[in-house]
Amino acid sequence: VIMNIAIVLCAGFATRMHPLTKAFPKPLLEVAGRPVIDYLMDQLVELPDLESIYLVSNARFYSHFVTWKRGWEAKHRFHHPAIALLNDGAMDNDHRLGASADLQHVLKMVPEATRLLVTAGDNIYRFGIKPIWEQFLECNRHYIVALPEADRKKLSKTGVLEMTRDDRVSRLFEKPTHPPSEWFCPPLYFFQSSVSRRLNAFLEDHANTDAPGYFIDFLCRKESVYAFRMHASRLDIGSIESYWAADRYLRNNPLKEQ
Repeated sequence: VIMNIAIVLCAGFATRMHPLTKAFPKPLLEVAGRPVIDYLMDQLVELPDLESIYLVSNARFYSHFVTWKRGWEAKHRFHHPAIALLNDGAMDNDHRLGASADLQHVLKMVPEATRLLVTAGDNIYRFGIKPIWEQFLECNRHYIVALPEADRKKLSKTGVLEMTRDDRVSRLFEKPTHPPSEWFCPPLYFFQSSVSRRLNAFLEDHANTDAPGYFIDFLCRKESVYAFRMHASRLDIGSIESYWAADRYLRNNPLKEQ
Protein backbone atom coordinates (compact mmCIF):
# COMPACT_ATOMS: atom_id res chain seq x y z
CA VAL A 1 0.00 0.00 0.00
CA ILE A 2 1.40 3.38 -1.02
CA MET A 3 1.11 6.06 1.65
CA ASN A 4 2.52 9.50 0.90
CA ILE A 5 2.64 11.99 3.76
CA ALA A 6 3.94 15.45 4.59
CA ILE A 7 5.54 16.26 7.94
CA VAL A 8 5.69 19.88 9.10
CA LEU A 9 8.14 20.51 11.95
CA CYS A 10 6.83 23.25 14.25
CA ALA A 11 8.14 22.19 17.66
CA GLY A 12 10.89 24.78 18.17
CA PHE A 13 10.71 27.54 20.78
CA ALA A 14 12.23 30.34 18.67
CA THR A 15 14.14 31.90 21.57
CA ARG A 16 15.95 34.28 19.19
CA MET A 17 12.62 35.94 18.46
CA HIS A 18 11.55 36.74 22.01
CA PRO A 19 9.41 38.56 23.04
CA LEU A 20 7.30 37.81 19.93
CA THR A 21 7.56 34.06 20.45
CA LYS A 22 7.79 33.87 24.24
CA ALA A 23 4.17 32.77 24.51
CA PHE A 24 3.31 32.15 20.84
CA PRO A 25 4.65 29.77 18.15
CA LYS A 26 6.71 31.25 15.34
CA PRO A 27 4.89 29.42 12.48
CA LEU A 28 1.64 31.12 13.52
CA LEU A 29 3.01 34.68 13.53
CA GLU A 30 1.28 36.73 10.86
CA VAL A 31 3.19 37.83 7.77
CA ALA A 32 1.28 40.21 5.49
CA GLY A 33 -1.90 39.39 7.37
CA ARG A 34 -1.62 35.58 7.33
CA PRO A 35 0.07 33.02 9.58
CA VAL A 36 3.47 31.96 8.21
CA ILE A 37 2.32 28.36 8.00
CA ASP A 38 -0.69 29.21 5.81
CA TYR A 39 1.60 29.98 2.87
CA LEU A 40 3.05 26.49 3.15
CA MET A 41 -0.34 24.85 3.63
CA ASP A 42 -1.63 26.48 0.44
CA GLN A 43 1.01 24.50 -1.41
CA LEU A 44 0.71 21.22 0.50
CA VAL A 45 -3.03 20.81 -0.02
CA GLU A 46 -2.48 21.00 -3.80
CA LEU A 47 -0.05 18.05 -3.92
CA PRO A 48 -1.42 15.02 -5.78
CA ASP A 49 -1.53 11.64 -4.01
CA LEU A 50 -0.76 13.16 -0.60
CA GLU A 51 -2.63 11.22 2.07
CA SER A 52 -2.02 13.22 5.25
CA ILE A 53 -0.19 16.18 6.73
CA TYR A 54 1.38 15.60 10.16
CA LEU A 55 2.20 18.78 12.05
CA VAL A 56 4.47 18.41 15.10
CA SER A 57 4.28 20.95 17.90
CA ASN A 58 5.77 21.10 21.38
CA ALA A 59 3.59 20.82 24.48
CA ARG A 60 3.76 24.53 25.34
CA PHE A 61 2.34 25.74 22.03
CA TYR A 62 0.14 22.75 21.13
CA SER A 63 -3.14 24.50 22.02
CA HIS A 64 -2.30 27.35 19.63
CA PHE A 65 -2.06 24.86 16.75
CA VAL A 66 -5.35 23.25 17.79
CA THR A 67 -6.99 26.67 17.45
CA TRP A 68 -5.23 27.32 14.14
CA LYS A 69 -6.31 23.92 12.74
CA ARG A 70 -9.92 24.58 13.68
CA GLY A 71 -9.82 27.89 11.82
CA TRP A 72 -8.03 26.42 8.80
CA GLU A 73 -10.57 23.62 8.45
CA ALA A 74 -13.48 26.02 8.86
CA LYS A 75 -12.16 28.01 5.88
CA HIS A 76 -11.37 24.88 3.84
CA ARG A 77 -14.46 22.75 4.04
CA PHE A 78 -12.77 19.83 2.31
CA HIS A 79 -10.45 18.02 4.69
CA HIS A 80 -8.14 16.31 2.25
CA PRO A 81 -5.37 15.75 2.84
CA ALA A 82 -6.24 15.32 6.50
CA ILE A 83 -4.22 17.31 9.04
CA ALA A 84 -3.04 15.48 12.15
CA LEU A 85 -1.51 17.43 15.06
CA LEU A 86 1.16 15.72 17.16
CA ASN A 87 2.58 16.88 20.50
CA ASP A 88 6.22 15.96 21.16
CA GLY A 89 5.86 16.66 24.89
CA ALA A 90 8.57 19.33 25.26
CA MET A 91 7.68 22.20 27.58
CA ASP A 92 10.73 24.44 27.17
CA ASN A 93 13.76 25.04 24.97
CA ASP A 94 16.16 23.21 27.30
CA HIS A 95 14.15 20.00 26.84
CA ARG A 96 13.34 20.29 23.14
CA LEU A 97 13.65 17.12 21.07
CA GLY A 98 15.15 18.78 17.97
CA ALA A 99 14.11 18.44 14.33
CA SER A 100 15.59 14.97 13.71
CA ALA A 101 14.09 13.50 16.87
CA ASP A 102 10.73 15.10 16.04
CA LEU A 103 10.89 13.48 12.61
CA GLN A 104 11.56 10.11 14.27
CA HIS A 105 8.60 10.77 16.60
CA VAL A 106 6.28 10.98 13.57
CA LEU A 107 7.78 8.02 11.73
CA LYS A 108 7.26 5.78 14.74
CA MET A 109 3.57 6.69 14.59
CA VAL A 110 3.33 6.27 10.80
CA PRO A 111 5.68 3.33 10.03
CA GLU A 112 3.81 2.53 6.81
CA ALA A 113 4.76 5.85 5.14
CA THR A 114 6.05 5.22 1.61
CA ARG A 115 7.20 8.68 0.57
CA LEU A 116 7.61 11.73 2.73
CA LEU A 117 7.81 15.46 2.24
CA VAL A 118 9.45 16.98 5.33
CA THR A 119 9.61 20.71 5.91
CA ALA A 120 10.04 23.28 8.64
CA GLY A 121 6.95 25.35 9.37
CA ASP A 122 8.75 28.73 9.46
CA ASN A 123 9.81 29.10 5.82
CA ILE A 124 7.82 30.72 3.01
CA TYR A 125 8.94 29.19 -0.28
CA ARG A 126 8.94 31.53 -3.27
CA PHE A 127 8.70 28.64 -5.72
CA GLY A 128 6.18 25.92 -6.41
CA ILE A 129 6.50 22.69 -4.44
CA LYS A 130 4.08 20.78 -6.67
CA PRO A 131 6.42 20.34 -9.71
CA ILE A 132 9.17 19.02 -7.42
CA TRP A 133 6.77 16.64 -5.69
CA GLU A 134 5.47 15.29 -9.00
CA GLN A 135 9.00 14.61 -10.22
CA PHE A 136 9.88 12.99 -6.89
CA LEU A 137 6.91 10.60 -7.14
CA GLU A 138 8.31 9.27 -10.41
CA CYS A 139 11.66 8.19 -8.96
CA ASN A 140 13.15 6.12 -6.16
CA ARG A 141 15.70 8.63 -4.85
CA HIS A 142 15.83 10.98 -1.91
CA TYR A 143 15.75 14.62 -3.00
CA ILE A 144 16.53 17.93 -1.34
CA VAL A 145 16.34 21.48 -2.70
CA ALA A 146 19.39 23.58 -3.58
CA LEU A 147 19.02 27.37 -3.69
CA PRO A 148 21.71 29.91 -4.65
CA GLU A 149 23.26 32.37 -2.21
CA ALA A 150 26.17 34.64 -3.15
CA ASP A 151 26.60 36.17 0.33
CA ARG A 152 29.24 34.08 2.10
CA LYS A 153 28.25 35.49 5.47
CA LYS A 154 24.73 34.13 4.98
CA LEU A 155 26.14 30.81 3.77
CA SER A 156 28.13 30.47 7.00
CA LYS A 157 24.83 30.45 8.91
CA THR A 158 23.05 27.71 6.97
CA GLY A 159 23.52 24.23 5.47
CA VAL A 160 25.76 24.41 2.38
CA LEU A 161 25.89 21.69 -0.25
CA GLU A 162 28.75 19.95 -1.99
CA MET A 163 27.42 18.40 -5.21
CA THR A 164 28.66 16.46 -8.21
CA ARG A 165 27.98 17.61 -11.78
CA ASP A 166 24.87 15.43 -11.98
CA ASP A 167 23.47 17.09 -8.82
CA ARG A 168 24.15 14.22 -6.48
CA VAL A 169 24.79 15.56 -2.97
CA SER A 170 28.10 14.32 -1.59
CA ARG A 171 28.06 16.36 1.66
CA LEU A 172 26.06 18.97 3.52
CA PHE A 173 28.09 21.27 5.75
CA GLU A 174 26.12 22.89 8.57
CA LYS A 175 27.17 26.55 9.15
CA PRO A 176 30.61 26.14 7.52
CA THR A 177 33.42 28.64 8.10
CA HIS A 178 34.54 28.04 4.51
CA PRO A 179 31.44 27.26 2.39
CA PRO A 180 32.25 24.69 -0.33
CA SER A 181 29.74 26.15 -2.81
CA GLU A 182 27.16 28.89 -3.27
CA TRP A 183 24.27 26.45 -2.92
CA PHE A 184 22.41 26.00 0.35
CA CYS A 185 19.67 23.62 1.41
CA PRO A 186 16.44 25.03 2.88
CA PRO A 187 14.49 22.73 5.24
CA LEU A 188 12.48 21.03 2.49
CA TYR A 189 13.20 17.34 1.91
CA PHE A 190 11.71 14.52 -0.13
CA PHE A 191 12.42 11.10 1.37
CA GLN A 192 11.85 7.49 0.37
CA SER A 193 10.70 5.01 3.02
CA SER A 194 14.25 3.87 3.82
CA VAL A 195 14.78 7.19 5.62
CA SER A 196 13.22 5.77 8.78
CA ARG A 197 15.90 3.10 9.19
CA ARG A 198 18.68 5.60 8.43
CA LEU A 199 17.27 8.11 10.89
CA ASN A 200 17.17 5.52 13.67
CA ALA A 201 20.82 4.66 13.00
CA PHE A 202 21.78 8.35 12.97
CA LEU A 203 20.09 9.11 16.28
CA GLU A 204 21.76 6.14 17.96
CA ASP A 205 25.22 7.62 17.31
CA HIS A 206 24.77 11.40 17.01
CA ALA A 207 24.13 13.90 19.76
CA ASN A 208 22.97 16.76 17.50
CA THR A 209 19.26 16.16 16.92
CA ASP A 210 18.45 19.83 16.34
CA ALA A 211 19.74 21.06 12.97
CA PRO A 212 18.38 18.64 10.33
CA GLY A 213 21.41 19.28 8.12
CA TYR A 214 23.50 16.90 10.22
CA PHE A 215 21.13 14.06 9.37
CA ILE A 216 21.09 15.00 5.67
CA ASP A 217 24.90 14.87 5.65
CA PHE A 218 24.73 11.41 7.25
CA LEU A 219 22.09 10.21 4.78
CA CYS A 220 23.97 11.30 1.66
CA ARG A 221 26.98 9.26 2.78
CA LYS A 222 24.77 6.16 3.11
CA GLU A 223 22.40 6.47 0.15
CA SER A 224 21.96 8.49 -3.04
CA VAL A 225 20.58 11.95 -2.32
CA TYR A 226 20.05 14.32 -5.24
CA ALA A 227 19.33 18.03 -5.34
CA PHE A 228 16.69 19.96 -7.22
CA ARG A 229 18.91 22.90 -8.17
CA MET A 230 16.61 25.93 -8.42
CA HIS A 231 17.20 29.59 -9.17
CA ALA A 232 14.65 30.69 -6.63
CA SER A 233 14.50 31.84 -3.00
CA ARG A 234 12.64 31.51 0.28
CA LEU A 235 11.72 33.79 3.15
CA ASP A 236 13.19 32.37 6.35
CA ILE A 237 11.59 33.64 9.54
CA GLY A 238 14.71 33.18 11.65
CA SER A 239 14.98 36.46 13.52
CA ILE A 240 12.84 39.46 14.39
CA GLU A 241 14.60 41.39 11.62
CA SER A 242 13.90 38.75 8.97
CA TYR A 243 10.32 38.47 10.21
CA TRP A 244 9.62 42.16 9.68
CA ALA A 245 11.52 42.07 6.37
CA ALA A 246 9.32 39.19 5.18
CA ASP A 247 6.21 41.07 6.26
CA ARG A 248 7.27 44.19 4.34
CA TYR A 249 8.25 42.16 1.30
CA LEU A 250 4.97 40.22 1.03
CA ARG A 251 2.88 43.31 1.60
CA ASN A 252 4.56 44.86 -1.44
CA ASN A 253 5.01 41.65 -3.47
CA PRO A 254 2.14 39.20 -2.81
CA LEU A 255 2.97 35.60 -3.76
CA LYS A 256 1.55 34.61 -7.13
CA GLU A 257 -0.34 31.36 -7.48
CA GLN A 258 2.22 28.56 -7.61
